[in-house]
Amino acid sequence: MSLISVNMIDDHKGFQVKLEDTFGRRFNYLRLSITEMCNFRCNYCLPNGNDCHTPKDGMTQTEIQTLVKAFAAMGTTKIRITGGEPALRKDLIDIIAICKQTKGIQKVALTTNGFLLNRDLDKYQKAGLDALNVSADSLDPRMFAAITGKQKLDDILLGIDKAISAGIKDVKLNTVMLKQFNYNELNAFFYYLKKHPVTWRFIELMQTGDNQAFFTDNHVPGNTIKSTLINQGWQRIVRTKDAGPAQEFSHPDYQGNIGLIMPYSKNFCDSCNRLRVSSQGKLHLCLFAEQGLNIRHLLTEGDVEQTCSVIIAHLQDKKASHYLTDGFTGATKQLAMLGG
Repeated sequence: MSLISVNMIDDHKGFQVKLEDTFGRRFNYLRLSITEMCNFRCNYCLPNGNDCHTPKDGMTQTEIQTLVKAFAAMGTTKIRITGGEPALRKDLIDIIAICKQTKGIQKVALTTNGFLLNRDLDKYQKAGLDALNVSADSLDPRMFAAITGKQKLDDILLGIDKAISAGIKDVKLNTVMLKQFNYNELNAFFYYLKKHPVTWRFIELMQTGDNQAFFTDNHVPGNTIKSTLINQGWQRIVRTKDAGPAQEFSHPDYQGNIGLIMPYSKNFCDSCNRLRVSSQGKLHLCLFAEQGLNIRHLLTEGDVEQTCSVIIAHLQDKKASHYLTDGFTGATKQLAMLGG
């Protein structure tokens, strides 16, 4: 693999290097996992909880700072902090601040199961948090517990209300649609959006390395929900530059919007704009790539320029598609490895 010479940020000329693959896709969005540990036992992800082999030695704050500087130097403007469950790291607030204070980073988002949201939202916001995604797989406390293994729904909903009241404008709720569990709650989710200015995102269940039987029993095609929305008068919203993969819809009778993440839909990968780095300092070109590419030694050395060069070189190997429709799951055993 040949390395590419990289000029760092020049205050007068702007960014000298852009992250672009061989298919012309630009990448300005980093999904940064800071732990693979999670305290929930969601039936579509970690039904038995973390096993004894789950890595616990996530990147240090210094390594994360090097990584974020490198991505910012290559034009990345948005960072989403994920897990596992990021709030299990006691230094989450410091990590938010590191990302927000890096020159070039305009938006810092957090994906969380929300178990500490009601308690710690003020600290997240003070550190610089701009956007929030919260897993909310049911509005029925009993069903929520059946899916996640936790009796935490009421407290999580309080945290979401607190985020709205605190002025966080970009609040999203994530629901993995499951045929045998929450699919019959669609009307309840829609009703919630009547009075709450959030985006509720329905995510198509994805097949991973260890969920084949569960996937077969519970997969709901995203286009099924899309047809329902169109029939009810929902209108497609134009996608912003730093948006994730969701197709978003609005309706004049609702304060909130709806997003659909449909990885099995045609041309899903054409608009890919994000790269992933695991808590172990491995670059993942795709959620379903065969393996992570270890760049942690460069982060430990604090070598921003060489980190840029290696990432750019690796990016030339990014494939056109995730090939999920062919049954390919790569090295992703479960979504907590990279935060989905």
